[in-house]
Amino acid sequence: MKIVVSGASGFIGSALVPYLAGGGNQVARLVRYKRQPGGKEIHWDPAAGYIDVALLEGCEGVVHLAGESIAAGRWTEQKKARIRNSRVEGTHMLAEALAGLKNPPSVLVCASAIGYYGNRGAEMLSENSSPGTGFLAAVCQEWESAARPAKAKGIRVVHLRTGIVLGLKGGALAKMLPPFRMGVGGVLGSGGQYWSWVSIDDLIRVIHYVLANEQLTGPVNAVSPNPVTNREFTRILGRVLARPTIFPIPAPVVRAVFGEMGEEMLLGSARVEPARLLASGFGFKHMALEATLRQVLGK
Repeated sequence: MKIVVSGASGFIGSALVPYLAGGGNQVARLVRYKRQPGGKEIHWDPAAGYIDVALLEGCEGVVHLAGESIAAGRWTEQKKARIRNSRVEGTHMLAEALAGLKNPPSVLVCASAIGYYGNRGAEMLSENSSPGTGFLAAVCQEWESAARPAKAKGIRVVHLRTGIVLGLKGGALAKMLPPFRMGVGGVLGSGGQYWSWVSIDDLIRVIHYVLANEQLTGPVNAVSPNPVTNREFTRILGRVLARPTIFPIPAPVVRAVFGEMGEEMLLGSARVEPARLLASGFGFKHMALEATLRQVLGK
């Protein structure tokens, strides 16, 4: 396939592009800088509402991963506006551009997040579960709705609701490793909040799978079948690193240091199952957290 990828230089995109290219696909990156002569990049500027539509012609699939980082620092009003606009406005502009092509792609795979479900305690959540409340839940709902122009054109749209992505080159694990390696990692808040996770390798396989599987459309939970509590995650990561995890961070401290971001991302609970992937026959390679962390960390 000829596949266009946005967010190609990010944590997930930088792993996805070589995986797709290694499988014989022709991959073009959607980038914000000006395209070099003879390059395979496609220029776009979501803030200015510009995209080089002519270079989108002929693409068969699009993977849209671009968006402002949600885990970098406290959520000021300006940061929250960037998080929302980079996802909602960028997705809407891309969806409209694809819908306007003479030969639109057959599939658009859009990143989303399990933040859609909000803070739900120990409730088991599938793609049929109702949306939650809070900033991230509201953003995810708008984010997914922004792809409607593509869906109305007949393009198969898949919303990948990802959780914590485990890999060395970015994401939550890369931020957690320094304190845990120093022996000062610990449980956050009560530790009873569920963290739904997926290995970077499995997530890349999921993206490839949904690109090709015409039966999958709409929301797809891209998480391992075995979510764990923060207490379990902390204990297992400490064991893999052979470090103590005896320094808990009480919830009031998390709120004081991280603000709203800490409340929703660190203390919030989302126990999510990949119901639609499992029903379709997808097989996860990494389902046990400890084995996954040992593989990722070379332990």
